[in-house]
Amino acid sequence: MENNLKIDSLIKFFIKENNLENGLENVKIKDMWHELMKNGVANYTTDINLKNGTLYIKLKSSVLREELSYGKEKIVKLLNEKLKKDLIKKIVLR
Repeated sequence: MENNLKIDSLIKFFIKENNLENGLENVKIKDMWHELMKNGVANYTTDINLKNGTLYIKLKSSVLREELSYGKEKIVKLLNEKLKKDLIKKIVLR
């Protein structure tokens, strides 16, 4: 058990020292987006990027972009709950 704690601490230290947190959070958010939105929306999503608390979602469909715009606050809440922290402050749909 003690070795697991040491490895966990080393991994966290490595991630922090190499400024990998943002990249890992972006990967996690992309996975969660596809899980949350399922194939219907995920298939129309071309890019997802988190920058300074704003989640930028690029979509191929203007109709879908309009539909999702009505539920942005709910999407932010769901993603933050899955992340277990308030990382996303707003969503910009493009």
